Amino acid sequence: MAIKTSLIEIEGLGPVLFKSDSRCKRLSIRLKPFEGITVMFPPGFSPKKALAFVEEKHQWILKNLEKIEKHEGQKTIFDEKSVFRTSSFELKVQKHQAETIRMTLNNGILRVAYPHFANVADSKVQDAIREGIERAMRIEAKLVLPQKVHQFAHRHNFSYKKVFVKNLKSRWGSCSAVNNINLNLQLMRLPEYLIDYVVLHELCHTVEKNHGPGFWRLMDRVTGGKARVLASEMKKHRTTIY
Repeated sequence: MAIKTSLIEIEGLGPVLFKSDSRCKRLSIRLKPFEGITVMFPPGFSPKKALAFVEEKHQWILKNLEKIEKHEGQKTIFDEKSVFRTSSFELKVQKHQAETIRMTLNNGILRVAYPHFANVADSKVQDAIREGIERAMRIEAKLVLPQKVHQFAHRHNFSYKKVFVKNLKSRWGSCSAVNNINLNLQLMRLPEYLIDYVVLHELCHTVEKNHGPGFWRLMDRVTGGKARVLASEMKKHRTTIY
């Protein structure tokens, strides 16, 4: 798999990443929060044509960059006043006199201490806090989720193979063709009844592999007729921490 990249500064747009990828079938522009502008094209495509394409789409890019910047501005900055908790721990951010960032997880408190001379909004501090949250949620998820799968499978007569806990970026869970179940550790941020909904959702996929009428009938049976209501409520929650 061949991937070649180059970063070019374009007046009015700033740095633009040009990426030639063997998996790419056509020329395209990708804008993502915190990732900037990426131009994708297949190997052998003329770099000059790719650059001309960016110039042609200059106004379109600017317009959409404004939307991206608004989205970036919504990113959470964790500090001493932040309220973040799961069913097993809560976050406490504080300064300390040491020169390194330290994290501890004891008695239901994830404590992140950062150097007194540092700005809490600094990317290194924020990255450390997010890493600490992810580690703590992973520990919690590995204790909670496989047990829930086992309990609900036993209660409703489902059969599955293995349970994997992952930090999925865009899905709460999935069920493979051979009935391995993948669950997002970010579920630990949700109320327990929604965690249960996702577990039941994936267990139903061991029987019904799509979201057809049969799937929703099965979901209604195991959720007491609340499947659609719970599915709608899940849409209010993001799979990643912003």
